[in-house]
Amino acid sequence: MLKVLFLSGISFLGIQSCAQQDNSVKTQKENKIMTSSNVKLDTATFGTGCFWCTEAIFQQLEGVEKVTSGYSGGTVPNPTYEEVCSKTTGHAECLNIMYNPAKISFDELLEVFWQIHDPTTLNRQGADVGTQYRSVVFYHTAEQKVKTEKYKAALNNTGAFNNPVVTTLEPFTIFYPADEEHQNYYRNNTSQGYCQFVIRPKVEKFEKVFKSKLKKY
Repeated sequence: MLKVLFLSGISFLGIQSCAQQDNSVKTQKENKIMTSSNVKLDTATFGTGCFWCTEAIFQQLEGVEKVTSGYSGGTVPNPTYEEVCSKTTGHAECLNIMYNPAKISFDELLEVFWQIHDPTTLNRQGADVGTQYRSVVFYHTAEQKVKTEKYKAALNNTGAFNNPVVTTLEPFTIFYPADEEHQNYYRNNTSQGYCQFVIRPKVEKFEKVFKSKLKKY
């Protein structure tokens, strides 16, 4: 799926879309890892549309140790980026987030998750359309599932959004990291058009809303 950028009164060339690059991926099965200081890290796996747009956000959160862009939720082993964008794999673009639960909780990650994308549009984020862009939480534990279900129900019951939240909850099975060119995309391509006009505004909005949760560099 080609990403189309619509900006009022603005047009520019040279913007690469997510669907213009191919990649091969590797599998990753671990749910928890140990850091060099013996701190146990937990895992959260979220689909928020294009992983380019939200990777940079989660990377800034205090307590988040590593964010990897990749794919999950489909039936095709080791999918390429081109295959995922063809809508034939069942996979969603997602982020695998390794975090220190002593510094940031799953609940806090969920709070960020709901606010940095539109969870009310089915299989779509802006101009990006397809099941690979679905809003989804891949839960690793029963506790994650319960918390996500309760949060989703609360959002719908209180009318937090104009439309019902359609985020799906799917059991985590396996995660396939995307190619290196997709990792740290915003950091490595800050001056690129897509980053300037699409990702940067999202990052700046996030920094204002979640200022107290940002890493202290």
